[in-house]
Amino acid sequence: MTSLAADLVMTNGRIATMDAAGSFVQALAARDGRIVALGNNAEVKALIGPETKVVDLGGRTAIPGIVDSHNHPDAYAARLASWELLSPDRIQSREALLARLSDVAASKGPDEWVAGYRLNENKSGGYPTIEELDQAAQGRPLFILRTDGHIGLANSRAFAELGIDETTQPPEFGAFDKHPDTGKLTGIVRETAAHLFLDRVHDGDTPDSIAAGLEKVFAEWTSYGITSVYNSLTPSKGIRAYQMMKDQGRLNMRVGIIASGREAGLVESLTAAGIRSGFGDDWVRIIGVEWCPDCSTSGRTAAYYEPYVGKKIKGEPEPNTGVLLYELEDLKRRALAAHKAGLQVMIEGVGDRGIDFALDAIEYCLEQHPIEDHRMRVEHCCYVTPPLQERLKKLSVIDSSATGFMYDLGDAYIANRGQQAMARMWPHRAMIDAGIPAPGHSDAMVCQANPFLALWSMVNRMSDTGGDLDASQAITPTEALNAYTWLGAHSGREEHLKGSLEIGKLADVAVLDRDYFSIPTEEIREVQVDMTVIGGRVVHQR
Repeated sequence: MTSLAADLVMTNGRIATMDAAGSFVQALAARDGRIVALGNNAEVKALIGPETKVVDLGGRTAIPGIVDSHNHPDAYAARLASWELLSPDRIQSREALLARLSDVAASKGPDEWVAGYRLNENKSGGYPTIEELDQAAQGRPLFILRTDGHIGLANSRAFAELGIDETTQPPEFGAFDKHPDTGKLTGIVRETAAHLFLDRVHDGDTPDSIAAGLEKVFAEWTSYGITSVYNSLTPSKGIRAYQMMKDQGRLNMRVGIIASGREAGLVESLTAAGIRSGFGDDWVRIIGVEWCPDCSTSGRTAAYYEPYVGKKIKGEPEPNTGVLLYELEDLKRRALAAHKAGLQVMIEGVGDRGIDFALDAIEYCLEQHPIEDHRMRVEHCCYVTPPLQERLKKLSVIDSSATGFMYDLGDAYIANRGQQAMARMWPHRAMIDAGIPAPGHSDAMVCQANPFLALWSMVNRMSDTGGDLDASQAITPTEALNAYTWLGAHSGREEHLKGSLEIGKLADVAVLDRDYFSIPTEEIREVQVDMTVIGGRVVHQR
């Protein structure tokens, strides 16, 4: 190969660079993992050598690789081997749920846990009773994690395994739901109480087992055009798994680590070692640290000022305005220490009360240690009222928007908060007009990883079933894609590397089966990815 020849050349395309000018080019060349040329066919073909891989796009549209800036691939990976997927595409009724659990239990040993994840009771017939769970489990311990990751279901054997009965006090910021008439456990466990069961079932996870699952997860996610993920609440086992995969040449995804504030001592270890945001390389990099004080709107636990509406769950508080999982002074102390140490701080806020709580901690950090370009983020940041919009703008905080919720959980948001609230739920039109950066994310596998489902909802302002999410906050297809490319990279201080296709940036590209920019907007969710390229290397081809 001549010294000037490219490793990869793409020709005859409609390549959306997503640069500041919104440029489209016909061809692209990459060498050593980076873009070295953009232009027309003739200009770029001059870089073709005898060993160059040439891809004729045949007029197809290509876009920058998707940057999904908040998700949980490590947790998904850990569950692939032995947990049962109970998402609505598999389970549409309570009877189907119980039958599937019974089949899984029959395949287990007498003391093995039956574990399931991604249950959405709103689309799968409601929550089963603890008696129904006992019958399905056939004497084995059983635990199901709701799709939001904030609520679980346990059977009697599972409670017994953890030494929990009706007299047991729940952990701080958690609850064991009890029947209002009998005082008996219903099987529903909330927030930190659910973590007790999660910790028990995940106790056997190892970096090796997580890595094996991650290979499968990323093979799926690259098929959606995703080339970079920011792994939210990454625990130490996940960090070890990523480093091991990189060392062994098994990592086919760029990974940003958002270290978990839930794991005792993890954030403190990073600060003590002097590790700051940006530490790492183009494959595995520390993005920041995260705490999760707010909860789930679809599960009726996220913190709002006004009570929930709609159908109540037996055992939920009355009135129900949700819960917060930290004391504010404690969160301020933790966040400030990380902020001073050079770690980008992310704090989850879902409801308006939860977002205010997150902003209280962020504002304190800035008062104590001002940094102009701090890029602190409120994670999920769903219900952004006008006063909250003003606070976000004033503090220069990133609205890290859980746009994946719109498609998969939008119906539950309407049911639990009311139609009127949708005018300020994920208000991307208002955020763009106000100049507030609002990258989108899937929160997978709370929701599906496919970004084109969320993009469809952002543009059409509908849930997967057509639920009305208020068209006043609709944005254009290009604006929506920007939230999953440049804004995603910006939210992790990586916009100099990714998020747009420009000379010198990483050659991360997704080739689409149709022109995202000109198709009818109702067709966006049908877009498929023909090819995904990371660092100039094809990692997925349909």
